[in-house]
Amino acid sequence: MLNPPSANRPPNLSLSSSAQLLADQTSDFLSQMQGHQTTSSMPASQGGSRRDFLCNVGGGLGGLALIDLLASEMVAGGVSSPNPEFNGGLHHKAKVRRVIQLFMTGGVSQMDTYDYKPVLDKVHGQKLGPKEKPEGFTAMPGTMMKSPFKFKQHGQSGRWVSELFPEQAKHVDELAFLMAMSSKTNVHGPGTYMMNSGMLLPGFPCLGAWLSYGLGRLTDNLPTFVVLPDGKGLPYNQNGNFSSGYLPAVHQGTIIRASAADPVPDLFANSKFKYATRAADQDGLALLSQMNTSSVLQNPGDSRLNARIAGYELAAKMQTSAPEAFDVNLESEWTRKAYGLSNPVTEDFGRRCLLARRLVERGTRFVQVWSGPQGATGNWDNHGSIPNELPPMTASVDQPIATLLSDLKSRGLMDDTLVVWTTEFGRTPFSQGNTGRDHNGGTFVTWLAGAGIKSGVSYGQSDDWGYQAIDGRTYCYDLHSTILHLMGIDHERLTFRHGGLDRRLTDVHGQVVQHILS
Repeated sequence: MLNPPSANRPPNLSLSSSAQLLADQTSDFLSQMQGHQTTSSMPASQGGSRRDFLCNVGGGLGGLALIDLLASEMVAGGVSSPNPEFNGGLHHKAKVRRVIQLFMTGGVSQMDTYDYKPVLDKVHGQKLGPKEKPEGFTAMPGTMMKSPFKFKQHGQSGRWVSELFPEQAKHVDELAFLMAMSSKTNVHGPGTYMMNSGMLLPGFPCLGAWLSYGLGRLTDNLPTFVVLPDGKGLPYNQNGNFSSGYLPAVHQGTIIRASAADPVPDLFANSKFKYATRAADQDGLALLSQMNTSSVLQNPGDSRLNARIAGYELAAKMQTSAPEAFDVNLESEWTRKAYGLSNPVTEDFGRRCLLARRLVERGTRFVQVWSGPQGATGNWDNHGSIPNELPPMTASVDQPIATLLSDLKSRGLMDDTLVVWTTEFGRTPFSQGNTGRDHNGGTFVTWLAGAGIKSGVSYGQSDDWGYQAIDGRTYCYDLHSTILHLMGIDHERLTFRHGGLDRRLTDVHGQVVQHILS
């Protein structure tokens, strides 16, 4: 069973009602005390502020308790006492409590995976006519290129799926497809930003940060937003994809190196430092706590220290929870094999899919699992050769993703978990070089599965070549608003005041895709 909801926070409140009441009471108390201080021991020249006085009286037991409470309220950006309603939906009843996002870095070729285009067989090798004049991103467009892979219909829905996804094809009746996703760019960096934050530029909060901000945490012992990057490296934009932007820094993603011997570095003191014991740290931690609290009170607009303090507090709790949560060897041999941990091809991505399942069932709200690092190789950016470069990528994720879907369902986690598979844009129907494909923001495919999703349906359609969306076009804004809706959030009402504007994840866009909702 999951831990009970705790420490959830409503958006746009700097202090919870309990903290505000305590602050008001403290203010009254300090006013009285400052009146006495003016006539006795406190020189008027000191200009002793209430914040200064609060820090000065912090040496007593009552003062320490007061500081600790105020700090805990302010550190988390206004975290209040448990509010279970935020886990059940901020604006309306939620169907989803946690999300696993599977992000394929580089731009998955839609017409070689999920968007079957038999017309390409007929026009293979032809140059497009003068009316079309398509543009390539990195090179001049070549001739039209059919898919080198066979397609077959699967399930009662009759979904066409490439032979590259034999395991995922078994689950098509559980999935809902967005067949006409589009991007405003065909450049990796801006495209990846757009699919994560809704913006083409850096500096904006990503989806995971907004969910952390809007709904708070489900457990006190693990991060709310976890990022599991490819073992070969981070995706385009590096840490910028997991940023909290202008939201309090505490809401940024926590990066876990799943393939490392120590996935959470420095969680425990180095064994060679024998003097680094809990008892030896107590006095230093007490002093540090007072200094941190003083800084927080004096700099309420700077969330970086708040995030650092919250990170240390979480690290302390994770010393007991993380070793168990990240130890996939606690799973049965059958489970590890099903995720592909015994196969070098699937081991890395499979391990991270298994960790994603372990994390969400222990209370992590949002987990991103990335396939592929940035760069020209080892990802889904197949400029050189679709026949040679795409199969290794699909083989590395197909079995783990299929097992993840089955595992979540068998454990009952699909009742309140959403799984999202996507990429930053698609690829062109014409060739680049001999058998590669160029970037294409015109259309690509995303699928969703789990709580609140209508199984076996699709929405939108691309043209006969798979070059542009022609019906039911959806952008990241629509995907994000749909995810927020399933989590009980009205995307137009989840806002944060920044630079004089009420900012939101979907900016001024976004429509919930009702067609794929159950």
